[in-house]
Amino acid sequence: MSDHNTLHHKIISRIAFATILRKEIKRFLRIWPQTILPPAVTTSLYFLIFGALIGKRIGTIDGLSYMDFIVPGVVLMSVINSAYSNVVSSFFSTKFQRNIEELIVSPVPNWVIIAGYCGGGVVRSAIVGSVILLIANLFTEIQIQDWAITVTIFLLTAITFSLAGFINATFARTFDDIAIIPNFVLTPLSYLGGVFYSIHMLPEFWQKASLVNPIFYMINAFRYGVVGKSDIDITITLLLLTSLMIILIAFSLWLMHRGTGIRS
Repeated sequence: MSDHNTLHHKIISRIAFATILRKEIKRFLRIWPQTILPPAVTTSLYFLIFGALIGKRIGTIDGLSYMDFIVPGVVLMSVINSAYSNVVSSFFSTKFQRNIEELIVSPVPNWVIIAGYCGGGVVRSAIVGSVILLIANLFTEIQIQDWAITVTIFLLTAITFSLAGFINATFARTFDDIAIIPNFVLTPLSYLGGVFYSIHMLPEFWQKASLVNPIFYMINAFRYGVVGKSDIDITITLLLLTSLMIILIAFSLWLMHRGTGIRS
């Protein structure tokens, strides 16, 4: 009887996860002019202005053309924003429309709900990242140097910021609340994370200041996977990202268990 119940719960969990994930993918694909097109247009402008025009005057950085240098950072910056914004907007909308109550009263484990929503963020960021890499190849020829590192850093980054978006949506009470973190935290940290410059180009004080920015480590590790260059030891990034992801998973589960921002 116990084995039968365990199997039953596993089946329910699988169906629930697949349903939430499928719903999330259909949601952002249905409104692709708002979810896929804007980052593609924005990054095309980055490549055109910073890479093709200004890059010729800058020359090379760490033996790479400026265009090749900025491509990994621009891709990962879009991955971060896509993963975060997808989950924070979707889960908050579920709360706002009171659809979350159907999930709460169902026999679906909290980890399945979190995994379903975050899975949607990962899929969206994968699509956006792939589109941007294709666009980058119109300006330069990008050949991935280490697929294992590239995919690992992408997955860890996308999952981490999907979880961060989930946590933001949990605490948010209005639609304005879900825009605060992207505008005042993610965007500044991304631009100061070494997307457009090497840390060695900075004064000593700002080099040390960059070391407290977690996005700096992610961008450099991703750059190592794509073009084989990094300002830091990627092992540090792997440990940092893994630890951060585990902490956010535990915190998300705790919030769901307490019903923070969900139960009245």
